[in-house]
Amino acid sequence: MVKLSRMNESEYRLFLDRSIRDYAEDKVTAGTWKEEDALRLAKESMEQYLPNQQHTEGAHLFTVRAADSDTPIGHLWFNVVEKEGSRYAFIYDILIDDSFQGQGYGQATMQALEHEVRAQGLDRISLHVFGHNERAFRLYQKVGYMITDITMSKYLG
Repeated sequence: MVKLSRMNESEYRLFLDRSIRDYAEDKVTAGTWKEEDALRLAKESMEQYLPNQQHTEGAHLFTVRAADSDTPIGHLWFNVVEKEGSRYAFIYDILIDDSFQGQGYGQATMQALEHEVRAQGLDRISLHVFGHNERAFRLYQKVGYMITDITMSKYLG
């Protein structure tokens, strides 16, 4: 249903612009950042995690394509992380464009990701999901992800 292809330069630029905007918006919605700081902080985060852009060691950036038409339908970014003697994949960003949501592409992308991660000799995928992103949360649970910890806040204002 989908195939993952390495991002080329123009795809990376589109991904970066959208990912910075979306991340800033999510952090504001979550109450983590102030709106006036969000774009700058999101850009700084991207520079930290992707210092050599799509050529950053350990970073895997893909355009998600519909297998039958080769149409770009989203993107996927994961890094191979080494922590406490363990190597695993950590999803930093996954997106299926709005016009393709609700058609099984999210699940298919998660399956394609599992295939890619196994091919790299890894046996675990981790991720963070914003509390307000209920659609993503349901997808991750549907494809077998379990909660490993929860951070909660209460604003007193």
